Amino acid sequence: MHGLLTALRRGFKKWIGWKRLGIAASLFIIAFAITTLIRTLKGVDAEKIKAALTDIPPSHIALAALCVVCAFFTLTFYDFFALRTIGKKHVPYRIAALSSFTSYSIGHNIGATVFTGGAIRFRIYSDYGLNAIDVAKICFISGLTFWLGNTFVLGIGMALHPSAASAMDQLPNAVNRLIGFGGIIAIFAYLGWLSLGDNRRELGQNGWKVVLPSARLTLLQILIGVVDLGFCALAMYLLIPMDPPIDFMSLAVVFILATLLGFASHAPGSIGVFDVAMLLALPQFGSEQLLATLLVFRVLYFVIPFSTAISIMGARELWLNVVIPWQERRRATEASTFAGPTAVPQPVKRLKSQR
Repeated sequence: MHGLLTALRRGFKKWIGWKRLGIAASLFIIAFAITTLIRTLKGVDAEKIKAALTDIPPSHIALAALCVVCAFFTLTFYDFFALRTIGKKHVPYRIAALSSFTSYSIGHNIGATVFTGGAIRFRIYSDYGLNAIDVAKICFISGLTFWLGNTFVLGIGMALHPSAASAMDQLPNAVNRLIGFGGIIAIFAYLGWLSLGDNRRELGQNGWKVVLPSARLTLLQILIGVVDLGFCALAMYLLIPMDPPIDFMSLAVVFILATLLGFASHAPGSIGVFDVAMLLALPQFGSEQLLATLLVFRVLYFVIPFSTAISIMGARELWLNVVIPWQERRRATEASTFAGPTAVPQPVKRLKSQR
């Protein structure tokens, strides 16, 4: 039996592998989402969507926009927390905020967040002496913050409102409630494991080692993830139709599950996947009403942050690669002019750019 399991494991690694399996799962999710979305959109009246857009109170849109701003502000602490965890205390908060906001906004909208977001982080942090391993550690700690927050909120939500998850995963309420309690138990077990000693908190080997936060700091880590998710879910809750009524926790469960499916698909902006998940899990709302809600949410949470992040990174690259070199050349020219024709040329000291 042991030999059979070993042979199967080797065959899996050789012929399939986790990478290929992940790509196949992503393609399956995207294909299923597109097929379902096309079927759902059949018969949808565009005029009703326009009417549903006008039915959303402007005050609710403004409050939802404020929640999105608060969510992205909380998101900046993902990288800041990770930097302090790996001991890179010389990197200021403003750089961590820049990296968090741009890497998430651009990476999530383009797709393949692990690679695109990592590349943006490396471009920013390399100016402060961080290497690829440091950036990998930051991505790991930030991802851990995200998953801890999701697990905690989803665990409580599924334990208290299992029917909200059943609308999406089609599992019995009892099973979803057990999954919810399992998530909560996993969080407390992880905190207990961290409390057993510092030597247990070190992961990795050779050139890649990361020390996990202590149990006390992990509570702060979970809080960051919970607050971020809370603001995102509240933004959706403010935009959702008021009739029929739905409680916030049920919507939060649906929202988080839809978000996780979107991440798993690696689709640009979770387009189609997130939307289909919301449409399937909230059948009590009219398709036109829910599509109007999703449209406004996408503008607030995806389009505007993406445009802002692209503009910031474009301006930053223009400043670093065009403006600063031009200023240095001008200073060099002025220095040589004032020195006179007989003066010995002095090497130009490159000014440290303020990034």
